[in-house]
Formats: sequence, structure tokens, C-alpha cells
Amino acid sequence: MATRNEIGAVYGAALVQGVALVTFPAASSILTSPSQYDLSTTAYGALFLPQAIAAIAASLVGARLTGRIGAKRPFLAGLACDLVSMTLLFASQAAIGQGSLAYLMLLLATTSLGIGFGLTVPSLNILAATFFPKRADRAVLYLNALLGLGTALAPVLVAIFDGLGIWAGLPALVAVMLAGLILASARLPLVVERAGGSSPDEPRARLPSRFWVFAAFALLYGVVETMNGNWATLYMTGNVGASTALASVALTVFWAMVTVGRVLFAAIERRFPQTLTYRLLPFVAALALAIVAFLPTGSVALGVLAFGLAGFGCSALLPLTISFGQRELVAVGASVAGGLIAVYQVGYGLAAFGVGPLHDVLGISLGAIYGATAIVAVAMGLLARVVVPRSPPISA
Repeated sequence: MATRNEIGAVYGAALVQGVALVTFPAASSILTSPSQYDLSTTAYGALFLPQAIAAIAASLVGARLTGRIGAKRPFLAGLACDLVSMTLLFASQAAIGQGSLAYLMLLLATTSLGIGFGLTVPSLNILAATFFPKRADRAVLYLNALLGLGTALAPVLVAIFDGLGIWAGLPALVAVMLAGLILASARLPLVVERAGGSSPDEPRARLPSRFWVFAAFALLYGVVETMNGNWATLYMTGNVGASTALASVALTVFWAMVTVGRVLFAAIERRFPQTLTYRLLPFVAALALAIVAFLPTGSVALGVLAFGLAGFGCSALLPLTISFGQRELVAVGASVAGGLIAVYQVGYGLAAFGVGPLHDVLGISLGAIYGATAIVAVAMGLLARVVVPRSPPISA
């Protein structure tokens, strides 16, 4: 039985991890500003390539470590890497104007963040499911709702600190919170209780073919989420003509609706089956992306609403993919969360880095890229019927 302190540490870490994860995209207008880091679209997108690669590797290694030594040490190591990332981001402002030093520090920061994310998030999902074994799906949804709340807070906090003339106050604040979490969590047991029949060698077990169906969905989801989470601000300022503040509002609304959706679908699961949620949401995301793709210049309010709809469409999909996978693939349960987070990060990397060359080198507009992403979301919706082939009747 988990203690209140353990539950608080795990769910608190999800909130702080969410803020840390979106700090870089939330600061995109600062990173690309000629008066600040002056990054091109391609250079900005390239920041997330080492993050994705590091997160993929860390997720896979973390799954093996969790099976052997439990979730606590990978969890703490992930928080420590997040702390390094925020410290480097804060310090990088002193290197602006000193050649490529600032950009190198940013690359190291995103790499550290990738390692932190890859170690922390699978551990959080495993711990949440372990703490509430009879309500694992709901526990994972609520955990990811707090992660989503953190991602929604990041753009708001960046705007607040930037308005005060100290935008780097955000990474400093997150670093302090991470340090506090590490100190508090180090004293807690944070033990993962093994399911019957599992063993420390579980991560070595061969992944069944069904895992790759879940993985394909996670890959497509990574592309869809990242097009919204990493490029919304630049699209709103560059294509729609929004101010930096209103562009931040669009990103905030996207992540806020991700959070709202996760809480909503966790609360109504008995009357609205999660399998039905899983099948419908990709098409909601596809509709939103299609609207975004054809936004006329000046339609800022419609853009904010469209990104909010996209957030609602994305909301429950990744946590449900993880919980469905862990429930079905019991024999490799500890590997599922890490493996799916790793594949999700492949999709993240494709969208985070790939947009820059498509836009800068090939001249493809961001609107056209959003339109193509709507097709990806439709494919995700079709695949959802394979991931959850049967839907139980709605409970009375």
C-alpha cells in the first residue's frame, strides 16, 4: 500500500515534468528572436533531435533497469537529468553573442531533458499503476492529466516571466522544484510490486507481435502531438499573424485541453467506455488539424479554438495506449511503458526536427504540413480499431 507521501511525490513529479518538457517549445519565440538566440526554423527544430534520441535510449534502458532494480533509482536519475537541463537553459542566456556556445548549451540541455523524460515518465506510469492496481487505467489517466497540466502551465509561466523581463526565471523555478522533489523522493520507498509470475529478467523477454500494433499507434500519436506542442506558437505568429502573447495562449489552450480531456475521460469511464474514447479522439484531432491547416491570416481566435480542439483530441490517447498495452501484454508489463514512450519519442523526433528542413529547404508551408498531419491523425483513428478491436457496452 502506497503512502500519501509516495503518491504525492509521483503525481507532483508528473506536474513538474510537464512544465520542464514544454519549457523549450514555450520559449520558441525567445529562442528564434533576433534579439535573443536568433535561431532559424531549422536550428530551432534541430534542438529537439538529441532530446528525442536521448529519450528513446533512456526509455529502453529505463525499462530494463526498472525490471532489475525497481522504479525508484531510474525515477530519481530522471529528475536529476531534468535538473541539469533547466540549469543549462538558465545559464545559456549568459552565452548569447559568444558564437555557438549558447546553441551548444541548448543542445546539451535538450539532451539532458530527453534522458530525464525517458527515465522519469515510464517510471511514473508504472508506479501509478502499482499504487492503484484495481484502477490502473484511471490512475494512469490522472497521472498524465497532471503531466498535461504542467505542459499547459509552461507557456503561461514563460509569458509571465518574459513580461517581467526575466524569462529565464522559469527554468530557475523548475530547477528549484526538481531539487525539492529529488530530496523528498530519495527518502521514500517507491517500490514496484511485481505481478505474479514476473521476474527481474522480464525486460529480456521477446516483445510479442501485438506490442508493435501499440507501438505504431504511439509513433503516429507522437507526430500529431508534437506538431501542436512544438510548432503552434511559430505557426500562430508566422502564418496567422498573432502576437507572441496570443500565440502563447494557443499553446496553453492546447495543453490545457489535453489535461481537461484526460480528467474528463477518467471520470466518465463507466458511462463512456475508454475503448470508444480511444476510437473517436483521433478523428477529433484530425478535424482540428484540418482547421489549423486552412486558417486565414488574422483568424487568431479561431486558431486558439482549433488548437484547443486538437488538445482535446490528443488528450487520452497516449496514457490509454500505455495502460491498454500493460493490461494486455502482462508477460512484458515492465517493458511496455518504456517501449511505448521510446516509440512515441520517435514520432516526436520526426515532427520536432523534420518540419524545419521541410519548411526551410523544400519550401513546404506550415499549413500544408498541418494538413498532412491531419491525414496522420486519420490513420491513427483507423489503427485504433486494431489496438482495441472490441468495445464493451456502455455501462448503465
